[in-house]
Amino acid sequence: MSGGQGQAAGGANEPPVAGSGEGAPLGDVYDWFRRGEQLLAAGHPAAAEQLLARAAAAEPSSKSIREALARAQFDVGSYGAALASFRAVALADPSDDYAQFGWGIAAARLGDFETSVEHLALAVAMRPQAAHYRAALRQSRATLAARAGAFGPLLPGAPGYLPPQPGGPDAAAGSLGAGSSSQSADSDDGEDQA
Repeated sequence: MSGGQGQAAGGANEPPVAGSGEGAPLGDVYDWFRRGEQLLAAGHPAAAEQLLARAAAAEPSSKSIREALARAQFDVGSYGAALASFRAVALADPSDDYAQFGWGIAAARLGDFETSVEHLALAVAMRPQAAHYRAALRQSRATLAARAGAFGPLLPGAPGYLPPQPGGPDAAAGSLGAGSSSQSADSDDGEDQA
């Protein structure tokens, strides 16, 4: 990193920097990556994302840069971009448990719990000792089960509860229930007459 600091000082004998264009950060791609990781660790994901995006554009095949970028994107709430970055790492190296985990949690944040469970299960299978992998998988599976009605209907006031809409599917089911009970009453009358 001292090379980046020397370049910032503007030494006359310094070699040209990789980002010498308008608005480009000082240093080379590795300097951007290291500073981006430092910013991410210090709790500045938006600033990290800017540097890491430049680094990823300059070195698109770098798994380390792409993974750090995905973490920064996730931390700023750009879940779609984070999913794409984690997916790129996982497709390049399917045995990367962290990329599978990242793909899974980004998919969960986007509401795609089927994809989330698939990739979190892969991450857990690759690294079963990781408690946070197992916890995320349990949460995604529970969400899928809840959405499928495994725990019964949501009660009023519960997160995600939607009251029945007039003329909606529940109203149609209610009218069918009334019609079928009157039909069975008619058939009972028919049996008595015979």
